[in-house]
Amino acid sequence: MIGLYSGLRREEILALQWDCVFLDAPTPYISVRRTWHEESNRPVINTELKTKSARRDVPIPKVLVDCLREEKAKTTSDYVIADSEGQPLSYSQFVRIWNYIKVRSTGERTLYKYVNGQSIKKKVTLELGQKCRNKPSIVYTIDFPVTPHLLRHTYITNLIHAGVDPKTVQHLAGHKNSKVTMDIYAKVKYNKPEQLSAVVNEALEK
Repeated sequence: MIGLYSGLRREEILALQWDCVFLDAPTPYISVRRTWHEESNRPVINTELKTKSARRDVPIPKVLVDCLREEKAKTTSDYVIADSEGQPLSYSQFVRIWNYIKVRSTGERTLYKYVNGQSIKKKVTLELGQKCRNKPSIVYTIDFPVTPHLLRHTYITNLIHAGVDPKTVQHLAGHKNSKVTMDIYAKVKYNKPEQLSAVVNEALEK
């Protein structure tokens, strides 16, 4: 939810503390002031960001505000994403949690079952809303190969589709320079011929 509705990087999400989440402000926002990395599978939180542009305030929509408010009411940790002891996640903890998310994605899977000691391989296609046969509590609710970066990219793409100007997108995404933003902007904005047809025809007719 944080990646999809605020566009934060994985290391920014894992370092996020509640003192930087302003849910009761007139315009709720997240303030990016810390970053996470791991050393020998131990989490390290830095207040020194890689670039000046990474330090930013990102307004957040109501759907994320409601989600964070619910989580804040249940936790005693300073961290928005924390382990059972209220500490930031290690890399291995993050991987385990993310696998829990990935298993809910649809698409083709290769399943194995043993018959008379022989491994038999079978390909199945999972669909949205379908439940896992062996574990009904798992419902396939994600219809794309989900990664933290893809959630961030989706956030940026949605801003572009909504007509947000490139400089604002650059600020919200925390891009160091406009080239990164414009590369994404060009791919999203101009990747369909039907979107350019009128512009091209008008220009060439003149």
